[in-house]
Formats: sequence, structure tokens, C-alpha cells
Amino acid sequence: MANKSSTSTRLDAPLSHVTSKATRNRDQFFVWREFVWGAIAGAFGEGMMHPIDTIKTRIQSQVLLSGSQSQKSIVQMVRTVWVADGLRGFYRGIAPGITGSLATGATYFGFIESTKKWIEESHPNLGGHWAHFIAGAVGDTLGSFVYVPCEVIKQRMQVQGSGTSWNSAIMKDKMRMNSGAQMYGYYTGMFQAGCSIWKEQGLKGLYAGYGSTLARDVPFAGLMVMFYEALKDLTEKGRRKWAPNFHVDSTFEGLVLGGLAGGFSAYLTTPFDVIKTRLQVQGSSASYNGWLDAMSKIWKTEGPKGMFRGSVPRITWYIPASALTFMAVEFLRVQFNEKLENDKVQEVTTLSIEKPKSSFGEVA
Repeated sequence: MANKSSTSTRLDAPLSHVTSKATRNRDQFFVWREFVWGAIAGAFGEGMMHPIDTIKTRIQSQVLLSGSQSQKSIVQMVRTVWVADGLRGFYRGIAPGITGSLATGATYFGFIESTKKWIEESHPNLGGHWAHFIAGAVGDTLGSFVYVPCEVIKQRMQVQGSGTSWNSAIMKDKMRMNSGAQMYGYYTGMFQAGCSIWKEQGLKGLYAGYGSTLARDVPFAGLMVMFYEALKDLTEKGRRKWAPNFHVDSTFEGLVLGGLAGGFSAYLTTPFDVIKTRLQVQGSSASYNGWLDAMSKIWKTEGPKGMFRGSVPRITWYIPASALTFMAVEFLRVQFNEKLENDKVQEVTTLSIEKPKSSFGEVA
């Protein structure tokens, strides 16, 4: 009996060690997978919704280019882009847009999981919705170092359209009327644009509107994940109360709730987006001297309407973009995370079954 007891003790120790080690590796791998899923989902959402983002950018930057308070509507802007550049005009700047979304999506979803776990474990008082808000804000802030230069390049390319329309006599006249000189030359591609901005304006040009980008994206990112998690909680409580036997697919849930969360957050942060767009598009012929100056001038000359200019295309972009992004993340989690975790469980189960057989054989 003593021999069996001592053998049992020896069996438990290595099995516990193997199990805890496998669990730690699984948790670490889970967090790193979130970076990958987030990058894929972010790029997917940006690629699908880029034409709407082009219209939003054009609408918000009209005052800078035309110097007129008479602004085109969404339908008029769509017609203008189509007549001037065709389908290609709606996809100008998609390469830097996707590049920036890869970085933002990776850090956003990756740090949401890791930051949530850290906050809930080390600062339980900040758990719940505050943990979600902080996690989203941290993830987006870290992604901004790559995202902002890509956003500057993307928006300038969106405004330019094709080389023919940008270099037309009408466009040059409008730009001279507003700033006295041409803003910047035509960009043939993402890398040429980055090199040109660096040469003309240095690091300051690539990070134009960085403060306003953080002022927009930090609350937006925090609000979006907070709204998403809150809507998930409400949905789950409603399901338990009214339809306990009804199962909601997580991919479909991500599509609907992600769209709602993105729409709410986008509207609330539209004024920050207007300021950011104006600062990034203006180039070296500065009409605004920083974030506060831009906010003051827009409010004085255009009022509340100016602060919320482009809110409709912004919401129109973010509802489906957020829906597609969260849907893609939930889909990837279901398809790959569960399979990999099941493989881990089977591995540990195999170890726990095989070890006693060999050990008892030795005792016998």
C-alpha cells in the first residue's frame, strides 16, 4: 500500500506540472492569436468599406480645397468622384488604408484581451465596462504609431483622385484661391507619397494631426469595445430571461452588435474626426495652426453643422465596417481557437492516460 501511495504522489506531480504548463502556453497562444485575427479582420473591414471612407474624406475637406461654404451633398460628391475618376477614384488610397488597418486591428484586438485580463486580475475594481474601455483605448493608442502616417497618406490620395483631376486647371484655381499656392504634388503610390511627405515636411508631416487622431480614436476605440461588451451582456441577459433555449451564433452576434457599437461610437466622435481630417489634408499651406485652432475656426465659421460634417457617411462607413470586423474576429475565434484548444485538451488527456499505465507497470 505504501508503495502504491508513493507512486500515486509521483504521478500527480508531473501530471499537474504538464497540465499547468499546457494551460499557460494555451493562454499565451490565445492572446497572440488575437493579434492575428484582429489584423485580418481590420484589413477586411477597411477593404470592404473604403469607397464610403473616400466620400467622407472628400466631404470633410471641401472647405480647404474650394474655400467655399457651399458644400456638396453625399449624392453630389459620389457623382463628382465618378465623373472625374470612375470606379478607381473611390479606391484611391486603399493600400495605406489596409496597411494602417492591419496594424490597428492587430493591436486593438490583441491588447483588448491581454489588457482586460491584466486589469481584471490586478485591478478588480476597474473590472467590467471600465476594463473594456481602457483595453480598447490602449490597443488603439499603440496602433496609432503605424496607423497615423498611413492615414495621412490615405486621405491625401483620396482627396487627389486621379492625376488628371488633381492637376486640372479648376483644382489649381481653387487651391490658389484658398491658400495662394499648390498644397503638394500628386502622389503616384503609397511609398512615393510617404517619401514625398517626409522630404517636404519631415516627421511632422507624416504625423500631421496625431493629437487629433488620438483625441478621436482613443475615446472611439474605448467606447466601441465598451458598447460591444455591454450589448453582449444585455443580449445574454435577455436571452436567458425570454428565450433560454435559443442559441445565438457568435459570428452573427458579432455582425449585429459590432455594427451597433461602431455606429454609436462613430457619431459621438465625429467632431474629432473633422478636425483630424482638416489637419491631415491641409499640407504645408496651413489653414489651421494645431488642434485647438482648428476646432475654434471650424466652430466660428461653420458652427455645429461644421463640427458634425460628414457624420452620415462616417456612420454609414463604421456600421458595416465594425460589423464586418467583429464578425470576422468572432468567426476566426470559432473556427480556429476552439479547434486548437481541443487539440491541447486531447494532448493533456493523452498524457494523463499514458503516464499511469507506464508507472503502474513499473510498480507491478
